[in-house]
Amino acid sequence: MGFNINNLDSQKGKIAIVTGANSGLGKEITIGLLKVEIKVIMACRNLEKAEKAKLNIIKKVPSADVEIMQLDLSRLASVRSFVKSFSKKYNQLDLLIENAGIMIPPYVKTEDGFESQMGVNYFGHFLLTNLLMPILKNTEGARIATTSSIAHQNGRINFNNINAEESYSKMGAYTQSKLACLMFALELQRRLSKTGSNVIAVSSHPGVSNTNLFSHIPKLFQLLMIPLLPFFAHPPKKAALPMLYAALGKDINGGDYLGPMGYKNMKGKPGKTKAELHAFDEEVAKKLWEISEKLTGEKFELSN
Repeated sequence: MGFNINNLDSQKGKIAIVTGANSGLGKEITIGLLKVEIKVIMACRNLEKAEKAKLNIIKKVPSADVEIMQLDLSRLASVRSFVKSFSKKYNQLDLLIENAGIMIPPYVKTEDGFESQMGVNYFGHFLLTNLLMPILKNTEGARIATTSSIAHQNGRINFNNINAEESYSKMGAYTQSKLACLMFALELQRRLSKTGSNVIAVSSHPGVSNTNLFSHIPKLFQLLMIPLLPFFAHPPKKAALPMLYAALGKDINGGDYLGPMGYKNMKGKPGKTKAELHAFDEEVAKKLWEISEKLTGEKFELSN
């Protein structure tokens, strides 16, 4: 039968955080969660855009229980502030959906010294997960879901140039960040399993979809792509389904990787797929974890 969100029972009483919830995949993921009556915290950088998105979402799901909280993943101070605000209001978190991301921008460093793609896509989410872990551990059956990409296949973690200070390749930095997100989910699950935690970590990728992630692609190339998109891409509503499966599927286990099951995993129905072998390199994952702790300034404690 496969995953069909329309066949799910109400999940009323659950709480989810969706990063980057105001557009593209994040907005569609938010709508999907709201349809099964989950309360959604839209964790967004731009509050004005988030408010507009919220109004549009409520039109589609009039019963929506949705709240906006500011989160700028490019700033570790903002991540800490977000967690502080969330923790004051809530002692439960069923789903942490790490969706926000940027793709192939010009070279920019965040205020914390990270290359922007590694900062937003990976380091910000690493710290967010770390700081929210006490609440996640306190919630029965909580799930953490990171967003990877087909591009992880070409990614490698370059520890000698992790923030592109020696040289910058837009696509190289992007593939590295998406591999890092996937390796983080796999390593986090290994560590959670060792502690006997009820929390599970999973990852998904959307395949290819025409979202605002493509905004940094040259305009001429975008125009040339438009006629071809139906052949290798699917709309955000369908591209969001692997993440919704990761978050809501009854047959999901820690360490699962979800994606479209069509040609070269670019589009199609959501299902469990396979990551490239180098994503399972435990030595690299351990080193990445240790560097992430050092650069974000927080030890990641999982033991009770």
